[in-house]
Amino acid sequence: MEKTYQPESIERAWYQHWESRGYFAPTGEGSPYTIMIPPPNVTGSLHMGHAFQDTLMDTLIRYQRMKGHNTLWQIGTDHAGIATQMLVERKLQHETGQSRHDLGREAFIDKVWEWKNESGGHITRQLRRMGTSVDWSRERFTMDEGFSNAVREAFVRLHDEGLIYRGKRLVNWDPTLGTAISDLEVENRDQQGQFWHFRYPLADGVTTEAGLDHLVVATTRPETLLGDTCVAVNPNDERYAALIGKFIILPLVGRRIPVIADEHADMEKGSGCVKITPAHDFNDYGVGRRHDSALINVFTQQACIREAAEVFNMDGSARDDIDTTLPEAYQGLPRFEAREKIVADMDALGLLEKVETITNTLPYGDRSGDVIEPLLTDQWFVAVETLAKPAIEAVENGDIRFVPKSYENMYFSWMRDLQDWCISRQLWWGHRIPAWYDENGKFYVARSEEEAREKYALSPETILIQDNDVLDTWFSSGLWTFGTLGWPEKTPELETFHPTSTLVTGFDIIFFWVARMIMMTLKFTNQVPFKTVYVHGLVRDSQGQKMSKSKGNVLDPIDLIDGIDLDTLLEKRTGAMMQPQKAKAIAKATRSEFPDGIESNGTDALRYTFLSLASTGRDVKFDSGRLEGYRNFCNKLWNAARYVLMNTEGEDCGPDGDVTLSLADRWIVSRLQQVEAQVTKALDEYRFDHASQALYDFVWNEYCDWYLELSKPVLWDAEATLEARRGTRRTLVRVLEAILRLAHPMMPFITEEIWQKVSLLAGVDIDRQGSSIMVQSWPQADTSCIDDAAMADIEWVKAVIVAIRNIRAELNIAPGKPLEVLLTHGDVSDRQRLEDNAMFLSKLARLESMRFVTPEDVPASSVQRVGTMEVHVPMAGHIDRDAELARIDRDIDKQDKLIGGVEKKLGNESFMSKAPAAVVDKERAKLEEARANRETLLAQRRTIETL
Repeated sequence: MEKTYQPESIERAWYQHWESRGYFAPTGEGSPYTIMIPPPNVTGSLHMGHAFQDTLMDTLIRYQRMKGHNTLWQIGTDHAGIATQMLVERKLQHETGQSRHDLGREAFIDKVWEWKNESGGHITRQLRRMGTSVDWSRERFTMDEGFSNAVREAFVRLHDEGLIYRGKRLVNWDPTLGTAISDLEVENRDQQGQFWHFRYPLADGVTTEAGLDHLVVATTRPETLLGDTCVAVNPNDERYAALIGKFIILPLVGRRIPVIADEHADMEKGSGCVKITPAHDFNDYGVGRRHDSALINVFTQQACIREAAEVFNMDGSARDDIDTTLPEAYQGLPRFEAREKIVADMDALGLLEKVETITNTLPYGDRSGDVIEPLLTDQWFVAVETLAKPAIEAVENGDIRFVPKSYENMYFSWMRDLQDWCISRQLWWGHRIPAWYDENGKFYVARSEEEAREKYALSPETILIQDNDVLDTWFSSGLWTFGTLGWPEKTPELETFHPTSTLVTGFDIIFFWVARMIMMTLKFTNQVPFKTVYVHGLVRDSQGQKMSKSKGNVLDPIDLIDGIDLDTLLEKRTGAMMQPQKAKAIAKATRSEFPDGIESNGTDALRYTFLSLASTGRDVKFDSGRLEGYRNFCNKLWNAARYVLMNTEGEDCGPDGDVTLSLADRWIVSRLQQVEAQVTKALDEYRFDHASQALYDFVWNEYCDWYLELSKPVLWDAEATLEARRGTRRTLVRVLEAILRLAHPMMPFITEEIWQKVSLLAGVDIDRQGSSIMVQSWPQADTSCIDDAAMADIEWVKAVIVAIRNIRAELNIAPGKPLEVLLTHGDVSDRQRLEDNAMFLSKLARLESMRFVTPEDVPASSVQRVGTMEVHVPMAGHIDRDAELARIDRDIDKQDKLIGGVEKKLGNESFMSKAPAAVVDKERAKLEEARANRETLLAQRRTIETL
């Protein structure tokens, strides 16, 4: 092995080896274990959230593969309708100055496919860099032919059952993109806005209880005034009870609108009167439905004022009993220009009561950055009520479980309050709606135009035009678990690997993806899509802030793996388009956090960092300091392997037959069994943080810091027998080999590299079991190998050595200087352990001698306690008398404060009456120990004073 650990020199080579050998594909043996990767956008690059999530999935897959399961980790990418179309449109505009409309639909789609084939594989290359063991031979794309067939099939079946319908409904509309968007694509931002209070004149000479001839309504969107259909007051509001059923003259328009009673009106807010515009506000739409109000749309799809309003009934049918005239002065104005003019005109008419400055929330499109407009449009919808019922029951009856279980409540709260799902998007890139229209606007749903003609018995002369809209990407991704396995065909893969085993996802898409997958999969396969949903937190920076380019706190996982110099990092974080002042602040913060850029850490260190952070919380705070710590952990493992190889290669390691094991050998083998059980239990429970911590502690604190040191006296001492050396060599390599298998799912590269060197020494039959650690069996704990006595004895040895090291530190004695150590008190087991482990103690503690004496025979010494036994190091010639007295005085003061605190607690009647007996006993034991320590310190002080 190389002297130093250089991850960049091993990682790419091993990944190519694994992939070329087909290790990632299912073996066909064992019970199936399947994970479907949440398909990342084809436009994207691997961000911290992807890297975190993919690490968890790969750990599970590698773990289950080693347990002998027939594992499939299905890889694929999503066509990402809006994101991809925007990207290609911008590219087209930059390179040719053309828009998609200049090219036309078919030519533009060709351009998108051209881009996808050239550049769309970036994220899959990065997934390889992360070490993900996905089955690349089965890579899918949500627009590939097979998956597109599945999407059409699902749409047609749902429509034929009456579960998909076309209707005129209110949706989130992005005026810049010209399409409906999902709630997930809406970003709500707090801002300072204005609240305009307008006077609406009462009609027919009616006045309020206070004698006023108007009502006051308030709005943050004056431009929607043109589409008002009524004014609502609370039915319990006595101020307006007499006005219910009366009319108002809508300012600027002159339309008569009624006063209605509805609990949506808050008596405590403003005047208690609310203007209702059902075609332009989701809450108002609900009020309109309750009162069978008209829908008056005054906006174009570009969010400009129409030349004439569109008027519909709540069912979307046209209505002709309401005047559609809109004031000429506003026609064609963009909504915010219309707002300014309407406010000015209301003010000129004396109808502007007042203007408040408030903090409110505005919805923005996360892609376009434009303010989202609730807009009345014709869209395709899925009626979800009948789909939701079995999806709720699947979780209630345990067919699907959430980990942590608390996320079930989030799932239920959404599923029990579902609205029909808008699945159409006004885009060109995506799965085109399989519906065809004749010249009269009647539509026919089928898998193809030919099928439509046959299905609906249409004449050859009937001209059909396919719907221009495409499907929401969440519709196609809802079919992901079974569509990727060949549905609607009954394929062997579908039979073998469905339902899948585990879904790994963030809590933020439980509503948008997880729930919809459950509904769609149950509907089409009569199976759940997955048995377990493991929900993880979202990766944030070390301060708990969301990672975003605008904040300049984004970390690229590949930069953390390969390293990046400061100048390049600054260039990536600030960017040419950023405002100079903001760029300066981001640069300052970056220089503070990474003064020398980011050094290469390797994939394994990053993966282990992610696993250590995978707790049950909703936030994952990424601290680059922890990454450095786990890079050091990789170094520690590497150096430990070098030590083992240097002491075992070319030597008899006892691969066959019985060997003689030292106390240290029996101890580390025992601890290995316990750790194997710990790590296995943690992974089975999705506690990646517990698994990584248990292994870290064992490797660093026990195998490396203690066992390797305990092996040296056996291997290097001339008095050690050949059998003892043989037993220790076998223990060294076998425990290391087991450690590597335990660590492999978490750190695949370094474990493979080292395993190749130690496997033969450990007796692994590579010809029979395969030439990679990937295909080795998962370590199984053997409780019969646990030697409780050996573990107790070694803990005693460790405690004595630590006590002596502490005394060295206190007295500032050089580590290599031989010491005389005297022991007092203790019991028979202490004396026996001293006799049995004299060699270990002498070598590891650097002792001249160690023996039991009576307390009276101990000269002035520094002392440490190990149970009831006291460990003394005579201080003569080792200490500064005055400095040592000052130190002891400080320690006595600490014990006095501790004693005082515990005595006060034990003297508190309330505490003694309420605390459990075990807690009281613990406090009493603490007091007894503190008093004994104080007496020991006082005795030391008296002794030192005589020096």
